[in-house]
Amino acid sequence: MELTESLKTFLKETAQTLKGHDRRRFMAKTIEQLGSGGQRLAERELGWNRHVIRKGQREVNSGIICIDAFSSRGRKPTESRLPMLLEDIRAIVDSQSQTDPQFKTNRLYTRLSAAQLRIELIAKKGYSDEELPTSETLRKRLNELGFFPSKVGKTRPKKRLP
Repeated sequence: MELTESLKTFLKETAQTLKGHDRRRFMAKTIEQLGSGGQRLAERELGWNRHVIRKGQREVNSGIICIDAFSSRGRKPTESRLPMLLEDIRAIVDSQSQTDPQFKTNRLYTRLSAAQLRIELIAKKGYSDEELPTSETLRKRLNELGFFPSKVGKTRPKKRLP
């Protein structure tokens, strides 16, 4: 079957407006109408992926809709690559932290910055520079663990009021 330019643009635009299962179903029904060799023709002329077309055809034939797992995509957290990282951070920072001198909060303040913590992890715990995350990521992990990098000032007595 020969595809005209107007038919090509119509099919491309329609496929672009649809998402997920509806798009795959549209592609499969279109290929059904094209007949033998329709998958290769659609790949060549319309720029459609043959694997997506096959998935749509399987969905149409079986009646079972494949659910797209968009939430499971993306980059994994640092802890999945380095499972001992949080324990190593806690071991280094615990010795350098103290509580609020006025005991108004439960926060733990540490004298280490995230960049200094990164240097300590390389020196004391044997991590390499390439495998460790950036200092911004380490700062976030410090905050999640309850450590807040800042200097802790001494408490000063209140002045007497006249």
